[in-house]
Amino acid sequence: MDCTIALVGAGGFVGSHLLWALLERTPWKILAVDLDFHRLQNLRSQKDSRVEFLLADIAEPQIIQMVSQCEIVVNLAAICTPSRYMSEALAVIESNFSHPAALADACAKTGSWLVYFSTSEVYGKTTLATEVLDEDASDFIQGSVKASRWSYAVAKQLSERYIAAIPNLKYSVVRPFNFIGPWMDFMPGVDGDGIPRVLANFSSALVQNEPMVLVNGGEARRSFTSIHDAVDFMFCLFENREKAYGEAFNVGNAKNELSIRELAVLMRRIYARILSVPEEKLSPFKELSGEAYYGEGYEDSLRRIPSVKKSKSLLGFEAKIPLEEALEESLRWFHAHYTSECKRS
Repeated sequence: MDCTIALVGAGGFVGSHLLWALLERTPWKILAVDLDFHRLQNLRSQKDSRVEFLLADIAEPQIIQMVSQCEIVVNLAAICTPSRYMSEALAVIESNFSHPAALADACAKTGSWLVYFSTSEVYGKTTLATEVLDEDASDFIQGSVKASRWSYAVAKQLSERYIAAIPNLKYSVVRPFNFIGPWMDFMPGVDGDGIPRVLANFSSALVQNEPMVLVNGGEARRSFTSIHDAVDFMFCLFENREKAYGEAFNVGNAKNELSIRELAVLMRRIYARILSVPEEKLSPFKELSGEAYYGEGYEDSLRRIPSVKKSKSLLGFEAKIPLEEALEESLRWFHAHYTSECKRS
């Protein structure tokens, strides 16, 4: 099937993996839009005729119009790191509501299929007693306005509601549950500033032999999903578009659930194995409160585990990669990449 597809946020963690997979698995033409393509430097140098790279901001109306001409529009662009929810709430809301809303309006006019990447954070302020989260049944419960931690979740939730309300828009919503893999986020002080998400955060600490910080004791629980499973989900979505219209899908691996403390222990064990050293050679853990680590207004979602029934029944998708395998791949990449980066700097 011939197709033109726009990847908005193509230079990011998920976008870069998806772009490579599209080139390998399809004959499609790809419009790749982002403000940074450092993850795709090798591909850009190859000058593949099927990919047009557009270094641009989706906030610009002319870029929105250009993107909406493609048959499929995948919107991955977002400010999505917790430290920025705290310090840049207005920018977070613009990135995760205002810009997606404008793109959705444009897609409704052109007839494009909009695949919008939302977040598992829309489920909000869950507790440790929370059961599996169902796309169409679970409640969304957020913290107070003073807790700026929820700026991201609320903006994404509003985007979903706005998209669903637009007449005649062909859309599907993706709710990722902690995708992990090579090229995720950044190492603070090397190729980014601030606090990355937990995988890159812990990986940075391990590579630099610094303590992994357990926020609020690491009691929160998450389920982690290999980026390769996430990419496979997207191809199941593309192959079943008629069934996917008007639906929101959790994308996660319910078997890969553990607490953040357990994650730290497991990552430490894997990294010691990679280095062929005793675990005792690595730095110990350090505990801090959420407000001490992220700042005033921080709150957390204590358990997020997805129901995966819909993606299996409608699309035939089921995540397969075990957590330890996904973590080892990520850590081996992180070690190789940032050990060489730190040597160069």
